[in-house]
Amino acid sequence: MRRANRRTPAYIIILLTILALVMIYPIYNQLVISLTGPEFISAANGATIIPRDITLATYRSVLAIPKVYRGILNSMLITGLGLVVNIVLTSMGAYVLIKKDLVGRSVFMTLIVITMIFEGGLIPDYFLMRDLRLLDSYWSVILYKAINPYYLIILMRFFSMVPKSLFEAARLDGYGEVRILFNIVIPVSISGIATISLFYGVFHWNEYFRAMIYLTSEVKWPLQVILRELIVSMEKAAFIGAMNYQRLTGAAAIEFKAIKASLIIIAILPILAFYPFVLKYFVKGKTSGAVKE
Repeated sequence: MRRANRRTPAYIIILLTILALVMIYPIYNQLVISLTGPEFISAANGATIIPRDITLATYRSVLAIPKVYRGILNSMLITGLGLVVNIVLTSMGAYVLIKKDLVGRSVFMTLIVITMIFEGGLIPDYFLMRDLRLLDSYWSVILYKAINPYYLIILMRFFSMVPKSLFEAARLDGYGEVRILFNIVIPVSISGIATISLFYGVFHWNEYFRAMIYLTSEVKWPLQVILRELIVSMEKAAFIGAMNYQRLTGAAAIEFKAIKASLIIIAILPILAFYPFVLKYFVKGKTSGAVKE
């Protein structure tokens, strides 16, 4: 039989192109503003498409702030350790819950669904961290949502697609449950692991609210909290300067706009760099070649 010619309709391509441009343009606009000279930002009022009088002075001034370097290192530490905790605990939970003969499985699944609908809130979480003596510790933000119920169910779906013959062959070879999980199930389900790793990684990198509450020492603040503090302080300084000293030139507002844009780019650049390495695993059917037919 001749294979059907399946072409993507033109209207879908046009729609997806428009959606991509709508999502990409704000990031591109901030990049252009951060690279454009101050006088051209003033003339275009920030609505410029091509950077003019390209300069890296704004980035140099931002990266010269010690807080920014420390915030980047803290965010990398929190995200890295958080990913390890998330993947290990979520994988173990998903592997156990896919077993149909698990005693009390329906009860566990019911409790998981309840946590998806109802959350304790910030105050009980804060008291829990206080009672565990984790306040002002990196672990307070690392252990928060160590297992996300949504991602747990996603990973259960991937694990349930692993052929049963792989489990049987592993048990015949004398593998225990831990070795089966880490040596067989996880490698075969690498696309599912990559999917939830991306979700968890973005969550940890962008988290600032609970970090701002749990971490009282400034030296432990992640990048997002540092950037928030810098932007708030610069907004106040720019407003006061523009109102009192620079009503005619508007230099303070121009400089603040470029610095704010550079801070945004610095904050999202690691995530943008992380995406290409993960997206290639978003292809299903990784188990197709795992079993000989």
